[in-house]
Formats: sequence, structure tokens, C-alpha cells
Amino acid sequence: MGWALQGERLSLVQELLKGRNIVNLKLLLGVDTKMLITGSSSRIAKGMILTLNKVNTIKVNKAKIVVEDSGIEGKETKKEELLCSSEERTEFCQARGDIRVQGKSSTVYIASSKATTLEKNMSRSLKPYARRDDVDAMIRVREWTLKEVNVNQKVPQCTQNHSIPAVLFSTGGYTGNHFHEFTDIVIPLFLTARQFNGEVQFIIADNRPWWISKHRPLLKKLSYYEIMDIDEDDGVHCFPRVNVGLKRHHKELSIDPQKYSYSMQDFRDFLRSSYALKRFQAIKIRNGQHRKPRLMILSRKRSRSFINSDEIEKMAKSLGFDVIIREAGKSMWGFAHVVNSCDVLLGEFMEQVVPYGGYALDWLATNDFGTPSKDMNIKYLEYKISLEESTLVQQYPLDHMYIKDPPLIGKIGWQEFKSVYLDNQNIKLDVDRFKPTLQRALELLHK
Repeated sequence: MGWALQGERLSLVQELLKGRNIVNLKLLLGVDTKMLITGSSSRIAKGMILTLNKVNTIKVNKAKIVVEDSGIEGKETKKEELLCSSEERTEFCQARGDIRVQGKSSTVYIASSKATTLEKNMSRSLKPYARRDDVDAMIRVREWTLKEVNVNQKVPQCTQNHSIPAVLFSTGGYTGNHFHEFTDIVIPLFLTARQFNGEVQFIIADNRPWWISKHRPLLKKLSYYEIMDIDEDDGVHCFPRVNVGLKRHHKELSIDPQKYSYSMQDFRDFLRSSYALKRFQAIKIRNGQHRKPRLMILSRKRSRSFINSDEIEKMAKSLGFDVIIREAGKSMWGFAHVVNSCDVLLGEFMEQVVPYGGYALDWLATNDFGTPSKDMNIKYLEYKISLEESTLVQQYPLDHMYIKDPPLIGKIGWQEFKSVYLDNQNIKLDVDRFKPTLQRALELLHK
């Protein structure tokens, strides 16, 4: 059953003549960057892509073949099949055939008329949110069951038929946090749904209406159809194919181009297109030029915020920057366009101010932001603050373990580490110490 059992010949069409011309140079100054908006890579040729990723493991399970691999794409088939994959950060299933989605029971039925296929009903349960290793996130996600049934049994009848595939995913988990919305949902959704070229129905569980409004430009670019809120739906929706759960790379804000037909540069192009960003490059500073490069300082109301933004602004202006201070806010469209108007923020060049917290926080900064920025051809600079620049010295004595031994706090547990170093720390930047970093940014803008 399926491709592996039939030995059906599948052709692979590789992406040809794919070139990029990286043209802009920009900088981020901020403590907790949560998304990469600006920047550009221009395709100088286009090609049609059909991909079939390598099969890692094939398990024979009585009357069916289960192919365990992420990113399986290929020919549509009318035969019933259920292909599932469990990975470090996610699990997802692809069901084909007579697929019936019932919201009130949180069940996806794979209906078949073949008795031999269903000698014993098979089912699998999963939570369609791409952070399966995080208990705190997953308790906010509703569990779904994929169940193979015989049409002669008592099975819900279709109340609405759809001719296009569907992708079912959750907006539970850590929604509300910019970082997690992108690394757990938006990038995985791009990986899962981009192949359909808009001809796909999104089915959202654990719906947050504000989340849909916030990311509507991205969602409309991936699907041409009105989003289905399955939590409030009493019907049975029938599809030829349903993907439950989302594909994702185990690294944060990352895509493995060897495993999928897309890269983080493709995702950056997708963001630019979705938000209709027209500016492709930053200013190139030349001698005698009067226009100043524009710098945005990312402001935060709560933790990890600059408490001396005015001093930072004054110092940056003395170096020749035109400075604005902004918060990300709820309007992603508006913020994206403000970012796009800047020469110094997000784009070809990224700088992050890393709060006090020892190796663990340094590791998070590098792996959650430094590595992804390189994948998007973004130069990355990192400024690690000194203890004297942290407000922790005003909260605890110098011999307190929070000051003396951050690695020990990390070993005690993530929640305590997060509470101390991420949720209750602000920064008073030493502008003299930080000044060479901005000077380095100016040097790069001259190149």
C-alpha cells in the first residue's frame, strides 16, 4: 500500500538556476529579537519544484506500510493511507483517501471500504503543535486522534465536501510570544503548506482569533481559503488529504534545506512578499553624503528592556545615526514597514544585546538567533553586557547565587532560570563600552 509497497516510480525535479543577490546591510539593536523581517534575496531564475525527501525508515504494519519520514511529497493517490512521523520537536501525520474531520470529537477518520485493510482498527493520537518536547507548551494543546475505520461501520457522514487538501494545526502552546509564534507555528506552517501554492484549507484548533488577525498577511499568502475554526464547528468536513501537525527543524527559527525544498532565505523572501516590503537595500555610506543611516532601538515594556534608552539614543546620534525607538506592538504589518524604512535594524546585519546569565543565556542567544541569522545570510554581532549593566545587582547582593553562579541556577531548573534572568532583568547599557559596537556597524555600512 502506498508508494513504498507498490514500488511506483516517482520522479524528482530539482530546483535549477536558483540564484540570489544579497544586497542589503542592516543592524538590529535590541535585547530580545523575535522575528526576522527585513532583508532580501532575489531569485534571478524560477523553476518548478517537485520534491520527494528520502525515506528514513519503513515499517510493515500488517495490511499497510508506514513510512516514517518528514517532508514526504509526491503524487496524489486515491488509495487510503496514513503516513506518520515522530521527530525531536514535532510529530505529524498525512492521511489520504476518504478523510473526515470531526471537530467535536477531535478525530480525523480515514474511511475505507476494504475489509482487509481494516481487520483491526488502527489509530494514532497526537497534539498538532510543533514543540512536542515541551510539557508546559503541550498542556495548552488539544489532542487529536487519527482513526482508520470501515465505511460499513458507524462512521460520521460528511456534512461538507472539499476538493482541496487541508492542514490541521494548533495555535495553543506559547502563542502570544513572538519568538514561539514564528519558531513553533509560522515557519513550520510555511514548510508544511508552501507546496500547495495556496490551494489548501487551514483548520485551526485551540483557536486564538487575535493570532489570525496578527498573522493574516502570512496566512493569506499560504492559503487562498477562509480559515476554519474547528473548535466551533459541529460538522464533518471531508477532504482527499489532510495533514495533521506541522513539519519543523529541531533547531529554533531554522529550516534544513537538505531535508526540505526550502531554506531560511526562501522564508525571508516569503516574509518580504507577504508584507509587501518595497525597500531592498540599506543605505551605502559614501564620503560627502548628507543622509544619515537610520537606527531603530527595539523597546520593550517589561523584562530585558533598556532603562537608559535616552543615553543610547544620544550616543548613537553623536556617531551620525538618525535614531527611532519602537516596540514591536500587535500590528505585524505596521511594524514590518517601520523596520523596512530603517537602515540599521534587521536585515543583512544583526546585533543582539545579551543580558547577564552566564553560559546558558549566551548559548540561547547564539543558537536561537545567531545561527538562524547566518542561515538567512545575515551577519551577526553579539554584545554581552557586564554584571554592572544588569539591574540584578540592584536586586541581589553580590554574593547571592543568582549573581555568582548562573550555571547552577540553570541546573536547578528552567523555570527558575527564566524567572531570574529573562523575566526580571533589565539593562542599563554602558554607552561607552557599547560605542565600539555601533562604530563597527558604521564601518560595515561603508563597505
